[in-house]
Amino acid sequence: MASDRSSRNAPMTTTACFAPGLPVNSLFVAARACATIPPMSQKTLITVATYNEMENLPRLVEEIDRYAPQAHILVIDDNSPDGTGRWCDAHKAVNPRIFCLHRAGKLGLGTATIAGMQYAIEHGYDFVLNMDADFSHQPKYLPNLLEAMGTADAPAADVAIGSRYIRGGGVEGWPVKRQLMSRAVNLYARTLLGLRPKDCSGAFRCYRTSLLKKLDFAAIESRGYSFQEEILWRLKRLGAKFREVPIIFLERQQGVSKIHSGEATAALRIILKLGLQNWLRLG
Repeated sequence: MASDRSSRNAPMTTTACFAPGLPVNSLFVAARACATIPPMSQKTLITVATYNEMENLPRLVEEIDRYAPQAHILVIDDNSPDGTGRWCDAHKAVNPRIFCLHRAGKLGLGTATIAGMQYAIEHGYDFVLNMDADFSHQPKYLPNLLEAMGTADAPAADVAIGSRYIRGGGVEGWPVKRQLMSRAVNLYARTLLGLRPKDCSGAFRCYRTSLLKKLDFAAIESRGYSFQEEILWRLKRLGAKFREVPIIFLERQQGVSKIHSGEATAALRIILKLGLQNWLRLG
């Protein structure tokens, strides 16, 4: 096991990009990546929470292989009726870098993200990078997020945020009303929680696990979409350094959005509650 770990941490060479048992099409994907991706000296886990993402997951895994060929992938599936979890189990037999965590049902995005973070801590990864399964988070930005974290000798950030709201970032496919609502929620969270990043609600992020180890996961209240703001706030209190990387967020092309108004209202309530704690210095 020690030799396997050291080989993953070694500087990338052409042969290091290929994992035994990969299908031919994945080998061609990895070959293209080897020519363009810098060495990844720190162990990285990419987590993807899924519920009925069979239309997206196979292609997403190929794209992750292309842009982050040394990273491992953890799919956290909430018992998808469309067979997403079954596909993951079958695919890991030919791709040793993919792992599957099966949950009994829809338990919320926040708990799925926490499960991925805890898995990364328990299995000795340096970084855990979270992204959506629906291609709203484009895999081509993976190298940028990883680069923003710095090196083992010169760490540059504890959290790298794929940001829609800094220069070079943006959103495609959203109506004006939704864009205004998103910006308003970000302003709301930044004001109440004292957060400096421009994009506090996006989930496309890379975290340093050495800081996540200090986090009291049991204290996290959010189970849905306010998780993104709450985790930044709690990490800020631990002294986290944030960096933002511009991304273009794309509206989902395949499948159905899981957002509904009840979760959005609950998220606003939780942010307000945490904001009161923040300003009154409670907790």
